[in-house]
Amino acid sequence: MSRKRSLPSVPRGGARLLAGAVAGGVCLCLVTAPASAAGGEPVVSRGVTIPAFYNPPAQLPSANGALIRTEPMELGLSIPGLDGKPMPGTATRLMYRSTDSNGKPVAVTGAYIEPSAAWTKSGPRPLVAVASGTMGQGDQCAPSFALENPLTLTGDTVSVGYEALAVYRILATGAAVVLTDYVGLGATDRLHTYVNRLDEGHALLDAARAARSVPGASVTAASPTGLYGYSQGGGASASAAELQPSYAPDVPLKGTYAGAPPADLISTMKGIDGSALAGALAWSINGFAQADPDVRAVVEQNISDSGRAVLADASTMCVGDALFGYGFAKSSKWTKDGRSLGEVIASAPAAQAALDNQRIGRLKPAGPVRVATGVFDDIVPHSQARQLAVDWCRKGADVTYDALKLPYLGDKILTNHLVPLLTDQGDAISWLTDRLAGKAATSNCWTMPLQP
Repeated sequence: MSRKRSLPSVPRGGARLLAGAVAGGVCLCLVTAPASAAGGEPVVSRGVTIPAFYNPPAQLPSANGALIRTEPMELGLSIPGLDGKPMPGTATRLMYRSTDSNGKPVAVTGAYIEPSAAWTKSGPRPLVAVASGTMGQGDQCAPSFALENPLTLTGDTVSVGYEALAVYRILATGAAVVLTDYVGLGATDRLHTYVNRLDEGHALLDAARAARSVPGASVTAASPTGLYGYSQGGGASASAAELQPSYAPDVPLKGTYAGAPPADLISTMKGIDGSALAGALAWSINGFAQADPDVRAVVEQNISDSGRAVLADASTMCVGDALFGYGFAKSSKWTKDGRSLGEVIASAPAAQAALDNQRIGRLKPAGPVRVATGVFDDIVPHSQARQLAVDWCRKGADVTYDALKLPYLGDKILTNHLVPLLTDQGDAISWLTDRLAGKAATSNCWTMPLQP
């Protein structure tokens, strides 16, 4: 069966077959009643069979962060250690309860990795909750799935588990890692709500809670906890840092790294439109149309038949698929009147308000935060990430801001966004490790007027 979704199911062949159905007069509504995946039937996304583990049960626990199920998981890249334990750690797949942006319970999947390395710094072994960068919207793109399958390459989909590098470097410090798949990515009961700040922030904090109950885990409720993320993950970690005081005060948050965070989605939509990662614009519209009736109504009124086909096709894509399928596409080709999706949203006050409510930076984050952004990043625009640091500084937060000054590497081809991910990774992990070891951070908010 196809996955449960809020958009029409797209068979192999994607947009071409769906567009043909539209041309033939078949009514394809943007929102349809999803089929049940809870019965254990195999869910197939672009030719990849999703393990039954990812099918949520009908009933969920009452507490956020409560484990629903776990199972051992093999890491795709590991070696045997001298003590017989795999290096860099022993992995467990998990499903846990969280709360979505509409206040409803939701099942989220992810993975916990118990490190082989010892924590040699002061205090108990800490935990780092990792929020993955953009992987896609198809269930086969889930970060936990990518840890087990570093490269998924079929005739229908391409997914690369690039986040493993950061995860393994964190494990090498002796910290445990829990990785969230976010809401609807992996779990087969709904569409992934891409860059929804509440869904992402809740899912990340509840992953930290869930890690404490994983069988064999050495972390406890007293373990110092850090948040780590870049790009989509940077937005998720930034959101979680803001939400922690009210949503998860029991998580002992000691530090947050937010790299290239999409704090202002209206600005970010403009950066993504027409870029190599234009498919991500379809993912965000899909997710918000599923979660917010105001956005859904505006999309229904303005999307063209060809645009509807694109949204449905993109809903099962991973990053590799989107690069090949919709790289440098302009959303003005997806609307009835030729306006971009950003312009359509901007002209509808209710939809504009819905996306404006996603703005990160209106709440003071808990604990020290490090915001890093490439000065030439044109996918997740540098200016809006810098503004997040400014907003937090004005609220009296402990902010370390790093403007990453790298050479200009081309217009909207992802390089200005991806290179800082790699060049800053060592510094980001070192900064977070110091926070977990109890070292105080030194805010550089006073330098903001001088920083690019």
